[in-house]
Amino acid sequence: MFPLFSHAQRAARLGRFACLALLAGAANPAPLAAEPPSAPPPAPPETRTAGPELLAAELQADRLVVKIGGALFTEYRFGADTKYPYFYPVLGPRSGRTVTVHRTEPYPHHSSIFLGCDRVNGGNYWQEGPERGRIVSRRLRLVRERGERVEFEQECVWERPGAAPPLDDWRRVSLSAPEPEVRFMDFEVRLTARGEVRIEKTNHSLLAVRVAPDLAVSGGGTLRNARGQLAEAGTFGQPAAWAVFGARRGEAFESVALFSHPTNPWYPEPWFTRDYGFMSPTPLNWLGTDGLRLAPGQTLRFRYRVVIAAVEPGSSRLQTWFADWAR
Repeated sequence: MFPLFSHAQRAARLGRFACLALLAGAANPAPLAAEPPSAPPPAPPETRTAGPELLAAELQADRLVVKIGGALFTEYRFGADTKYPYFYPVLGPRSGRTVTVHRTEPYPHHSSIFLGCDRVNGGNYWQEGPERGRIVSRRLRLVRERGERVEFEQECVWERPGAAPPLDDWRRVSLSAPEPEVRFMDFEVRLTARGEVRIEKTNHSLLAVRVAPDLAVSGGGTLRNARGQLAEAGTFGQPAAWAVFGARRGEAFESVALFSHPTNPWYPEPWFTRDYGFMSPTPLNWLGTDGLRLAPGQTLRFRYRVVIAAVEPGSSRLQTWFADWAR
């Protein structure tokens, strides 16, 4: 028989059972329904890294074609119909339009970015007319044809009908795009006398740049040198490390600067500048009446940099680029 309990005893026992049930539930809690996983945080917006652009060069019979990111940047022309090798067109990084001109009035012999000289042993290796003298390409070798830079070496001879060639000409040129809207063109040039050479005083000498009309002062642009002097009136004949033409093209500026390296003879050279868009560090224009004489085998060495960039001509980045390059 089951034991008989009073009402009070039954109540006490039920209370003890309830407490035991609560304790058991606490020790073994019922599983909770799983919560849906939270969505991952949104990815930050992708930003374009301002790193170097990739270049590629194609050597053709009469020119070297250079592309940046698959689009044309410039051509280096050296065919049999040229007075001297030169770069043209040279396309701006923002506008896609050429920042230089060639065969344009005034002075159509100004071929974009070029190197030459007048009055060398009586020859003219600057102005029109191959019979007056030509800088003839003998060999061009691609040193680096693609990557973060393109580089080539070229051997030239300065020739004139009926006269002995006065100079051998060796060049190394390196092209790069360190940022999407910046291009560097670096030149190393050696001119070696084959015999006795005399260069008379001349304003037509060495590396020069003729810019597009809209970048020139006469077209509304700005000409400025490293000393902050402006226009032809302020820069002509003044020694300076560099000079720049630039102007607004649409919504942004584009500028073309020419740097002369501190190791160059006569640095900082006096500049020959014109408001219509010409600039050249031209020390031979300020020689004495005897000019410059070179002995056989004597070599003149020059280094230059041309910068094409989507910056204002007054940008402080120009001096920064020059200082980094000139070290």
